[in-house]
Amino acid sequence: MYSYFKGEITEITSNHITCEVAGVGYLIKVPNPYAFPLNSNVTVYVHHHVKEDAIELYGFLTKDERTAFEKLISVKGLGPKGALAILASTTPQEMVIAIENAEAKFFSKFPGIGTKLSQQIILDLKGKLDFSDSPSALDPRIEETGLALKSLGYSNSEIKNVLKKLKLEPNTTLSDAVKMALKLLKN
Repeated sequence: MYSYFKGEITEITSNHITCEVAGVGYLIKVPNPYAFPLNSNVTVYVHHHVKEDAIELYGFLTKDERTAFEKLISVKGLGPKGALAILASTTPQEMVIAIENAEAKFFSKFPGIGTKLSQQIILDLKGKLDFSDSPSALDPRIEETGLALKSLGYSNSEIKNVLKKLKLEPNTTLSDAVKMALKLLKN
């Protein structure tokens, strides 16, 4: 089983990306292909999905997205295509809030998910997902700051430590957040 690929994004289509790792191009289905910058080196967190007639890779920008995907496909009646549709339009944190508040209408707005399946998602996943220990759980700017630091060459452990210390005001821009993180890294 694969956990992640570090490589260059060489192709982007409407439903997948190609990530080249050591001269091999992996076709990876993703919720938001254009979130991956073309011709750049990235880490893609993957789920290796094996079924009777296919072996597929599903990729995500964060571990939280991958975890949410894996929990969603464990729901009876919801496959990878439906799980990708959900993750294409929402964050794992928003999904958890909807599950914990039993908001069936939240899920029925996604293609292929009716009232019955929405209720099944809530029934199966209520109390089983929690991304509150993730630094990006409260503020998406923190996750974006982490991605910016990664592109500057900082290690995952350095990024994780600085993101825990980062306190953002409501009017703090992403640019300011990155500057603050860089100052914390220098100390």
